[in-house]
Amino acid sequence: MAKSTPKQPVIKADAILPPETLLKKSKTLAKNSKNVAEAKQKRTIASKAKREAIAKRTAGYEAEYAAEIKKIADAHKEAAANGSFFVPAESKLVFVVRIKGIMKIPPKPRKIMQLLRLLQINAGVFIKVTKATRELLKLVEPYVAYGYPSLATIRKLIYKRGYGKVNKQRIALSDNAIIEAALGKYGIASVEDLVHEIYTVGPNFKEANNFLWPFKLSNPNGGWGVDRKFEHFIQGGSFGNREEFINQLVKAMN
Repeated sequence: MAKSTPKQPVIKADAILPPETLLKKSKTLAKNSKNVAEAKQKRTIASKAKREAIAKRTAGYEAEYAAEIKKIADAHKEAAANGSFFVPAESKLVFVVRIKGIMKIPPKPRKIMQLLRLLQINAGVFIKVTKATRELLKLVEPYVAYGYPSLATIRKLIYKRGYGKVNKQRIALSDNAIIEAALGKYGIASVEDLVHEIYTVGPNFKEANNFLWPFKLSNPNGGWGVDRKFEHFIQGGSFGNREEFINQLVKAMN
């Protein structure tokens, strides 16, 4: 009689333990996933708080601008009622556009335009009005057009044609994070903060203005006109101080 083969012991599937390395890896992945989720949640909360702070500051700027307009309007009404005239304070800011190329420009004006960062025709920059900058503008007046930009003009320039200087590179201002990274230490963390600092010629105007790359504008609608470039604005030409009429020129070039 043949002997029966002994039965092999049955090992249940749940009795097989995974390797220790696999357990450690699973725990690490679970921990990393938790950390990532927590970090994402913190970023979301921080971003929301930052957006709310920017919105609050922007609302404050709008109230400030409205109060300024009302103050000037009230001053005009009061002066008219008293039979006099109200003369607004001289603007602390000008926008300068180079309207001529390098041909037939003496060395001194050429050097000044380099200092003002007006290196190309149709380049534009903001300049704080001081005694020194007035003298510089007089020396380069035959080659530039300038005047007092409105809030709407400043906004349009920065939003539409604004570029920042980041590591000596020209970077589009497509995100507030770009501005915050460069100017956050000065309390400028958004486009509206930048607009406000430029418009009011604030305490950090120099840093904000140096961060802005010179604006590259287009030729005005209909062109400059060869003859007009050699005549002053008050004589029907193109160069020189246009005062508030600079806004019309920028609109035609933007």
